Amino acid sequence: MGESQLTLFQPKFNRSIRVEARAERLSGDAGALLLRDLADRLGYRALLVDVLADRRDPERTRHPFGELLLTDLLLRAQGWTDHSDATLLRHDPLLRLAVSERRGEAPVRPASGHGVPEGLASQPTLSRLLRALATEENREALGWALFTLTKRRLGLVEGRWRAEAIVDMDSLPIEVHGHQPGTAYNGHYRLRCYHPLVARLAGGDFLGGKLREGQTHTADGGQAFILPILEELARYYLEVWLRIDAGFPEPHLLRALEARGIRYVARLRGNRALNRLAAPHLKRPPGRPPREGRTWVHELSYRAGTWRTPRRVVLVVLERPGDQGELFLDHFFLLTNAPAEEMDGLQLLERYRARGDAERDFGELNGAFQVGLPSSPRPKEHYRGERVHAPTPAYDAFGANEARWLLTLHAANLLHAARSLIRDKHRRLWSRQRFRDHVLKVPARVTLGKRRVMVWLPADRSSFWADLARAIEALPPARGSPGPQALSAA
Repeated sequence: MGESQLTLFQPKFNRSIRVEARAERLSGDAGALLLRDLADRLGYRALLVDVLADRRDPERTRHPFGELLLTDLLLRAQGWTDHSDATLLRHDPLLRLAVSERRGEAPVRPASGHGVPEGLASQPTLSRLLRALATEENREALGWALFTLTKRRLGLVEGRWRAEAIVDMDSLPIEVHGHQPGTAYNGHYRLRCYHPLVARLAGGDFLGGKLREGQTHTADGGQAFILPILEELARYYLEVWLRIDAGFPEPHLLRALEARGIRYVARLRGNRALNRLAAPHLKRPPGRPPREGRTWVHELSYRAGTWRTPRRVVLVVLERPGDQGELFLDHFFLLTNAPAEEMDGLQLLERYRARGDAERDFGELNGAFQVGLPSSPRPKEHYRGERVHAPTPAYDAFGANEARWLLTLHAANLLHAARSLIRDKHRRLWSRQRFRDHVLKVPARVTLGKRRVMVWLPADRSSFWADLARAIEALPPARGSPGPQALSAA
């Protein structure tokens, strides 16, 4: 009789299967424990709490600021990107253990006193967190912390020079469904979106992000965004490179990079003048072309109408057998300030083609994190179940969406830091999504004993966890938090 009361259903295809509901402490997000351990080792919570301003009324708060930040960060890293997911997961035992600042069994026991949080923060509480982070001060601090935590993970120290840093800057669309402030229909992408900027260090760390309105031109604000990042890297690397696509190389940016001694390679849009320079080189040599195709590079000197001096352009000619390349040679142009004696055309082409790794990472942001920026300035009608009669203060929805964007980049960097610690049997770096699926999205059962919490995992995932736990333990712990300091203005 008791068993029948617990039974939810029996599949018709196999009557031997019985699905029951029991009061067990179960979770599908065991990996949050590993991420919390790594985040503490790298100093995420301590740094963010130090540099972010918490303007909430202490009399009306229940969740500590650090717990809220960890809740948002770990939920995003685990793939729960919508704040409404927090309601579904509010009593997940492992997420409660992972975000809590309390020790022992307290995070999974019933609340023991007034003001002690019961479970994870709710969706309205996390929305209020974004409201607190929407200020210009906090958004600047989130961007600064993104760069600082990357420096800390890589062990960058002034005076200990490293050879080379390569940074990729790009813009990408974040589609929205609604009329959030700053969104617009973008004719290039054919959707309603924001059009943010993002910078990534070769290897996988995101160094910065800036939300922009949907119809913003690709290059708008690019110089002010990227120069402080490149100047900061120049304090640790002997040579700094910037890779950009054809939308970015505008005269003022090129002059600024050259004045600072920063190398760049950029795709350059073709025009009549460039095509005239390229025409003599768009011919095949005599003989039958090979089946696999060929690539040629040619050095050109070109001065656009808005440039003060000629610059080095490398013409890349491609032969593509099997398609229209049998009749016509394809070609494109690369622009650089690196001298040919330092890097020839083929080496420059290989350096630009390596940008494909960055473009895959930019695409993965939407795939692995399902970036959504839904904040809009709706007036608050209820607070903790009661109707609000007083008018609500103005809400910077655009600022809240930029805070969401920066928190997503923080979660992406935390996942990258974790995946970098282990490799598959072929020593390859997994994508963030694959790492999450194989290592973090693990089912577990939690049991409580005498002053001890036991977490039981499937044995087939234990090798990944053991390897990652040892790697985290071997990391040097973060020592203190540097004071917040804005990157130098462009």
